[in-house]
Amino acid sequence: MKSDTPLSDARTRVVVVGAGIAGLAAAVRLAHAGLPAMVLERHAGPGGKMRALPSAAGPVDAGPTVLTLRGVFDALFASIGERLEDHIDLVPQEILARHFWPDGSMLDLFADETRSCAAIHAFAGARAARQFTEFSKRARRLFTAFDGPMMQAAAPSPLALSAVVARQPTLIRAMAPLSTLAQSLARHFDDPRLAQLFGRYATYVGGSPYHSPALLSLIWQAEAAGVWVVRGGMHRLAQSLMDLARARGAEFRFQAHVARIDTHAGGATGVTLADGTHIPAAHVVFNGDPRALASGALGPDLSHIAPQTLRSARSLSAQVWAFAATPSGVDLAHHNVFFAADPRSEFDDLRTGRCPRDPTVYICAQDRGLLEPPPTRERFEIILNAPPLDGLTQAAEDFASCYTRTFQTLAGFGLRFNPLPGEGALTTPARFDRMFPASLGSLYGQSPQGMMAAFQRPVARTRVTGLYLVGGGAHPGAGVPMATLSARHAAEAILSDRISISTSPALATPGGISTA
Repeated sequence: MKSDTPLSDARTRVVVVGAGIAGLAAAVRLAHAGLPAMVLERHAGPGGKMRALPSAAGPVDAGPTVLTLRGVFDALFASIGERLEDHIDLVPQEILARHFWPDGSMLDLFADETRSCAAIHAFAGARAARQFTEFSKRARRLFTAFDGPMMQAAAPSPLALSAVVARQPTLIRAMAPLSTLAQSLARHFDDPRLAQLFGRYATYVGGSPYHSPALLSLIWQAEAAGVWVVRGGMHRLAQSLMDLARARGAEFRFQAHVARIDTHAGGATGVTLADGTHIPAAHVVFNGDPRALASGALGPDLSHIAPQTLRSARSLSAQVWAFAATPSGVDLAHHNVFFAADPRSEFDDLRTGRCPRDPTVYICAQDRGLLEPPPTRERFEIILNAPPLDGLTQAAEDFASCYTRTFQTLAGFGLRFNPLPGEGALTTPARFDRMFPASLGSLYGQSPQGMMAAFQRPVARTRVTGLYLVGGGAHPGAGVPMATLSARHAAEAILSDRISISTSPALATPGGISTA
């Protein structure tokens, strides 16, 4: 085994495995705090799922498309003495999303709640507008109540949650703890189209509204609070964080395949690359699916980490198109949703491991909503929900059926593209599984189904001293803002643990309780 690291560096070094948004956020925080950080990424560039593919019109996003909860990113940049707006060009969106149904109806929702209410009044009547206002108030109240004790806390606690409810007992009715999101919405909205629209927010964390808790209605508040477009694509955020980390001394190595996380006497000691190179470290931050650790993919000594990820249902995967074309037939906003005629059948298909025969199709028109007219050839990302792999059989790469299902569905709404994309523009669940090992193609980690799902995610600290978890598979969960918060939790844990080690006369005292 060879090593390329001086022992003096190894005593303080942090190795970050994976350059997804959480790995980048952890690296820049730790580098700013003065720790030598090395980021190892198996792919050719930063971003992880926040990636871009080349097209005739320039780089096109092929991952997350929406920036919400801007305060999370403002706080990240402020923590390293920077301003977010000095590094990426953010364009606020007046239209949050444009929604289409097979019956020809269309609804825009706006950043201005008054405009959304007026649009719903015109769309479905005065009673629907009142129901929307009540729903928004409830979602805002839930988000405010649970942001601190759940999302901002390093580890979620049923006791903390109980304390919140004890102070505000009427929250129980708003939470609807015995209902799924779909059941709660069906009771609240008379118009099934509105129940379908707001039920879709369960898919933001990889869930089905028919099996996810009603509490997930609070996700609407994250979007209602504002949506921003990153000019040039979301991957610009990843690039900016890498540049800032490098400016603070962090080292990045791409196409570096970590084969094993090394341990000794119950603590992480570094990593070993596929070529046999050993990189010693005092701390290892793993920005990958925690299931990779539990499955033994990074060494048998870590199979006791996050064992719940082997038992829990997986969240949804996706079929993702990224390409450039000239659209015709439909006036698109930046974010667009073309709904299935029967939402229940879509999620029934997904639950049984089939791609929906009648899918809901999301389109990000990357060059819309930027204050200037779009070019003739625009960039598009199209996403269809898909089931994860079952872990036993490898799903066939069925380009033809996905191609037909996607573009025939959109043609039914009158939308066409010229030229249509080729096979290289499609990413399937099987390819996601190859890109993100042991994920089974799931894009959001564990499924959010069940009221206790939020308490079953692994937290930043693990049972292995010096090993920390970040990313959408760790607390506080899926989505770009939540993954970014997970990096804050891990960085704070590392800095706290270093103080504990330095002040202990005999041994390291990790401090805190791990569920990983």
